[in-house]
Amino acid sequence: MIEEKKDSAPDNSRRDFIKNSAIAAAAFMIVPRYVLGGKGFLAPSDRLMVAGVGVGGKGESNLYNIYKGGKADIAFLCDVDDRRAAVSVKNFPKAKYYKDYREMLDKEGKNIDGVVVSTPDHNHAMIAMAAMQLGKHVYVEKPLSHDIYEARQLTEAASRYRVVTQMGNQGASGDGVRQLQDWCDDGVIGKVQKVYCWTDRPIWPQGIPWPANGGIVPKELDWDLWLGSAQNKPYIEKLVPFNWRGWWDFGTGAIGDMGCHLVEPPFRVLGLSTPIDVQCSVGSVYVDEFKRGYFPDSCPPSSHVIMTFEKTKKTKDNLQIHWMDGGIKPARPEELGANESFGTNGVLFEGTKGKMMCDVYGSNPRLLPLSRNNEVHTKQRIERVKGGVDGHYWQWVEAAIAGYGKIQLSSPFDIAGPLTETLLIANLAIRGTEIQKAKAGGNGFDYPGRDIKLVWDKQNLRVTNFDEVNQYVKREYRKGWSLGV
Repeated sequence: MIEEKKDSAPDNSRRDFIKNSAIAAAAFMIVPRYVLGGKGFLAPSDRLMVAGVGVGGKGESNLYNIYKGGKADIAFLCDVDDRRAAVSVKNFPKAKYYKDYREMLDKEGKNIDGVVVSTPDHNHAMIAMAAMQLGKHVYVEKPLSHDIYEARQLTEAASRYRVVTQMGNQGASGDGVRQLQDWCDDGVIGKVQKVYCWTDRPIWPQGIPWPANGGIVPKELDWDLWLGSAQNKPYIEKLVPFNWRGWWDFGTGAIGDMGCHLVEPPFRVLGLSTPIDVQCSVGSVYVDEFKRGYFPDSCPPSSHVIMTFEKTKKTKDNLQIHWMDGGIKPARPEELGANESFGTNGVLFEGTKGKMMCDVYGSNPRLLPLSRNNEVHTKQRIERVKGGVDGHYWQWVEAAIAGYGKIQLSSPFDIAGPLTETLLIANLAIRGTEIQKAKAGGNGFDYPGRDIKLVWDKQNLRVTNFDEVNQYVKREYRKGWSLGV
């Protein structure tokens, strides 16, 4: 029997503390502390005071990388699971520890400059919005949000509250993606006709039913706070700390995990915005002879999504990006030698004059055939980020110290927002395919397969030709939790 907890009480203090704390913190928000010492002055005490929310696993490495840049102090730690927080608590013994981010922001808001959000996907937007409404700079782990609506709201809020933002797709600051951009800008591969992105994810269970039996909530874990914005569900074994990624209530599947790393290079290189339509096919699990399983709580075991984007200056026509996960990969390029690695996570650009590819984070950029890399020499047009992938963290710290609009970032929300929207639109196609599967009753002969093509209305955030998937554009938060807009 699992330990039951009531829903969090309606968060009446939510708007009150935002209102009151915003007034109290006004002086800190209007004039950055570095200004008081004159232009270019950085006093020894004037470092970015950072609070981490979700400080185990990826949160642990995020905080360490931010700290090692030398201009930030990790002053506050917040995690719903004491087990996961243990290493960060040891690494930063002077940091004050909280379990509830709302309490931390309420009590410590005046002492916090920036907030790093590294929780599961379903709570990203809620925490980031609360911080931004207090004038705090935010670094949010990828994907930016769980829902399309949340991504749009965060993008608009970053501008409204004039805070420095960065999403945690570190490859956006790497040298590799900038090398790809230099090649493309120089016309080395001509106009791009098609792009393939693939990953070996999921490396967690997907395509399975929600377990019938719950588990016992560990004493170190506050399950109610972990659920946060998600609807009430019983605790199950092995969901925490990682397998939540495969459940729609909490995660965004393989494309949510890896898309911000793999779709980012074509987004940046080709100057893309959100897609105009998406279509897909998904893998299935059989539960009986000729009977496909239907597991609406879980992401499918594999998918192939085709996203169509409007033509840009660097594409021949409207561009198709093929996303493949669960072990699916595109055909091996003819220009790649039989013993030359194709990679388990990668991106392939096909142009009118040649091909180029990279690995995850935009790393290991190369032209095909590989011999071209010794023959082609282009001028470096795109400025590199100091520190590369590590510099992604330091860039956010330095920009936050400098103040809003002073330093260009690699993945601010006005870039990260549309990229995240794109990946979540792809998930609409995946979920739409699952809806079609359910309508077919799981019968293998009647299942319509990949004949779903969703037409996207960017302005109104809706699919125009299959209304059933629009329920996933903006989910309903659990009672007592709010995005605060």
